[in-house]
Amino acid sequence: MTLYRYDVEDAQEVGAPRRANAHLLWSHPAHFIAFGAGSGLSPMAPGTVGTLWGWVTFLILQARFGTGPQADFTWAGLLFVSWFIGWWACTHTARTLRVADPGAVVWDEIWAIWLILWIVSPVDWTGQTLAVVAFRVFDAIKPGPVKWADQLFKLKPGQSIGWAQGLGIMFDDLVAALCTLLLLAAAVALRQGGVGISLLP
Repeated sequence: MTLYRYDVEDAQEVGAPRRANAHLLWSHPAHFIAFGAGSGLSPMAPGTVGTLWGWVTFLILQARFGTGPQADFTWAGLLFVSWFIGWWACTHTARTLRVADPGAVVWDEIWAIWLILWIVSPVDWTGQTLAVVAFRVFDAIKPGPVKWADQLFKLKPGQSIGWAQGLGIMFDDLVAALCTLLLLAAAVALRQGGVGISLLP
């Protein structure tokens, strides 16, 4: 029996939630993606660790893609494709763990911080740090629209974990990212009298 078949059949059984671990990380491509290459297995603050890993990978990709219209086109394509790949990976992993929104699943944080940093670029290190911190605050506290998005696809009694829950994992981080971008835009407007390309004067 292959690892893939084992994961699917095991996820369909009714039972206690499974623990995310290194074995599951390497047992299926969906788990590797959803766990953020292992960053989500952090015993402390996996969402923050996943976000930081997303920041690191953004910098690596940014250096590879460069700047300009072609780079923007590449980023837009990557974010579009990786949204659907992430949706699949989060859904599969949630089913495997038997948890609708596992804390170890951090692809949603990675994708969201990629989106934020791409949109606000070019910014200096201070600007990127502010963007990351603001996103973590929105994602952790979940005020207003973020809380609404988080509750929208919650698992209902008697319902099996499915594509709606995978979408929910991604969706509230998208809303948190949009709230972050609005906050940063407002901060720039107040500080500079208009939206500029830097978060600092």
